[in-house]
Amino acid sequence: MIAKIEKWLAVIGIIVALISHQLIPRTVADFTKQTHWYLYFLILMLGYKFVQALFNHKKAKVKAKFVGAVFIALAFYDLATEKMQWIKPLYFPSPEKILNVFFKDTALLAKCWGYSIVLLGLGLLLGIIVGLLTGVLVGWFKEWNYWLDPIIKVVGPIPSTAFVPIALAAFATSFQAAVFLIAFSTWFPVTILTNSGIQNIKQSYFEVADTLGASTFQKITRVAIPAALPQVFVGIFNGVCASFITLMTAEMLGVKFGLGWYINWQREVIAYANVYAGLITIAVTFSLIITLLFKVRDRVLAWQKGFIKW
Repeated sequence: MIAKIEKWLAVIGIIVALISHQLIPRTVADFTKQTHWYLYFLILMLGYKFVQALFNHKKAKVKAKFVGAVFIALAFYDLATEKMQWIKPLYFPSPEKILNVFFKDTALLAKCWGYSIVLLGLGLLLGIIVGLLTGVLVGWFKEWNYWLDPIIKVVGPIPSTAFVPIALAAFATSFQAAVFLIAFSTWFPVTILTNSGIQNIKQSYFEVADTLGASTFQKITRVAIPAALPQVFVGIFNGVCASFITLMTAEMLGVKFGLGWYINWQREVIAYANVYAGLITIAVTFSLIITLLFKVRDRVLAWQKGFIKW
């Protein structure tokens, strides 16, 4: 019985949000042009979750309680902003006004999102490649470890944002400086985890490789790197998290577009609905990138399925 009710919890939460939005009147007059994007969103989600629950879709029970709670919280936020204005609407815009930004400011948001993706992609790619190379050199070769390890331990922990003045002076454009800062924030965790992964490989693996006549290059590419991949992916995961923090700072260095630039600009003109829309875009993008990273890890490490867990 409880299981049957549980799959409907998401539907119940959406219905609560829908009733609250439609039946509770505004206590303060609002003379701005009214839109109905939030209402359409609630109806769309209600239909989607209702069909899932009705046909006993396997995803109907997945986080149903959480989804229901989210929409009830959304109903309270709608009540506190648009309906009752318990909190300052200037700084805490209603869900309706936030959703309206995605339709009113679509072109600029999309342009800023694309700019951020390019910037983030270049920085991540450069940071991961250099991090893997540095990690392998330090983890495998004693001579490289002797010279590079102290430098990595001293320079690596410094927040990448601390290098902003140096980056602006060293690179010709703010875009190049931003790519460097993102790459640096990614490089350190990838280097450390790659180094750790290689140094913790069982010696017996290399003894078997020696018995089979493997060269140094083959032992690195066929034994060391594959065996260290679980930790390498953890380093990449940490690097991606750090890169998003750096991205927001880097885009405030004078670049013309980007989500960080967009949020900062909208904050300065006190357009907080646009600020929240930018934050939601960042959250969704970050979630998609992390999900994609998990998919890639699961595919690459299919041979270790069930053995390594994040």
